Amino acid sequence: MLFNDLFRETYRTTLVRGSDEPEYLPATGSDQPAQVIFAHGYFASALHEISHWCIAGEERRRQVDYGYWYCPDGRTAEQQQAFEKVEIKPQALEWLFSVAAGFRFHISVDNLSGNGAADELGFQRNVREQANRYLIHGLPRRGAAFFDTLLNFYGTRPTFDAAWEAALPERLRDA
Repeated sequence: MLFNDLFRETYRTTLVRGSDEPEYLPATGSDQPAQVIFAHGYFASALHEISHWCIAGEERRRQVDYGYWYCPDGRTAEQQQAFEKVEIKPQALEWLFSVAAGFRFHISVDNLSGNGAADELGFQRNVREQANRYLIHGLPRRGAAFFDTLLNFYGTRPTFDAAWEAALPERLRDA
């Protein structure tokens, strides 16, 4: 509801509950908006897919799944490194959105049937550092608008800073 109210008219984009795999479908004409489709009605999936949309530029938003490379679960070590590199920014936004909504964030290496993370602790650290850079230097424009909407809707603006510090995993505190 929040996403659709914010972006349906201005960006002709809607958030849609899907079934199996999340997907982005660009607009297919003047009467059909673009669709950010999230998996199984999961709140975390919605926030993650919204994060990708907030980062994708205008040209990317004209392509199915933003034209991004994606290799499914079961990646090699090299493929996993590439995946982790491109997931830093969207997961950083997702983390901020989650805290703004009072929702617990879980980092995702998305490689359960493969060898797992290439460097899980390093990946978490990189995502956290990117999120901090967003807080200091500003989020992408659409991400900032959605973030502000979440803070206002969930009433977390006054407590966000403390919640953000509390969201730091113990193993990153000393790293």
